[in-house]
Amino acid sequence: MSLLTQIEQLQSTVQEKIDAAADVAELEAVRVELLGRKGSLTTLLRELGTLDPAQRAACGKAANELRQRTEDVLAQRQEQLQAAALDQRLAQGRLDITLPGRAAPLGVQHLINRIRDQVIDIFIGIGYQVAEGPEAELDFYNFTALNHDVQHPARSASDTFYLFDPSGEEHTGFEPSEVVLRTHTSPVQVRTMLQQKPPIYVLAPGKVYRRDAADPTHLPQFTQMEGLVVDRDITFADLRGTMDYFCKEMFGKDRKTRFRPHYFPFTEPSAEVDVSCGICDGSGCRFCGNTGWIEILGCGMVDPEVFRHSQVDSDSYTGFAFGMGIDRIAALRYDIPDIRILVEGDMRFLRQF
Repeated sequence: MSLLTQIEQLQSTVQEKIDAAADVAELEAVRVELLGRKGSLTTLLRELGTLDPAQRAACGKAANELRQRTEDVLAQRQEQLQAAALDQRLAQGRLDITLPGRAAPLGVQHLINRIRDQVIDIFIGIGYQVAEGPEAELDFYNFTALNHDVQHPARSASDTFYLFDPSGEEHTGFEPSEVVLRTHTSPVQVRTMLQQKPPIYVLAPGKVYRRDAADPTHLPQFTQMEGLVVDRDITFADLRGTMDYFCKEMFGKDRKTRFRPHYFPFTEPSAEVDVSCGICDGSGCRFCGNTGWIEILGCGMVDPEVFRHSQVDSDSYTGFAFGMGIDRIAALRYDIPDIRILVEGDMRFLRQF
């Protein structure tokens, strides 16, 4: 078969091959097949040198015309395919303004922090201020200044996390220089009394640590809120009125409160405060142990021994203190039976609040 005939046959298939390319990648494969180093048309052009001069002119002209036409058709088809690809991308990314908007998920405040802020707002509304202190606390502020006897079980290493003794000696649980993870935020009360003269109306929120096994009602780390009032002529009636006000603001105006005698080393007299059960309205149910009441906090009049350690004149001033677990308040507020779920990070649960 003559070279001219081969060129004519190739010319008849070029348009068909180029039109068959469905995208730019397939078109590039056609270009390589025709014009590449080993392409069909390139191979024919190389054979021109083997022809005699009489045939070379006609075949050369036909081959060059085919090459130019192939390049032109390839360029046109490439523009068509690129335009089609752009239209497809635009169609896929087109904004349909008739569709509902896609709202980005918003973060929410954790339930424990929300309850903490609500408690703070209640007391700030009646004149309290917020005070803070270190979580790694000296034994003196955590125990001694709060009237904990040297044999008090809370000072045991089985109940308290001891960090180190600055003297380098092994801890005994009785030395005021030892450092512990605070077991309550009451040390902030002592620090406040040492730094500020009465009258004092403060709240001390923060994390506390105890060697407790996690169960439905206990956590080894939890958030506590303590309050302290020191002023002239403060009585137990002031304490009771304040606690009753707080309970109604936090749990509802229809909730009742009751005080039960108790013992705390740093207050005397002392009491635990219960609020009427919100599930059964005080008639008794499984949630409240069929008592109609739920314990929420402890409180009492500041012991004169605490005033002595804090350099407050107990002959001129009296005061009261109270403490509550914010995790427990959150559980009671929303009828959560197991406080461990508050710190497990389950977003299905947390998004409900």
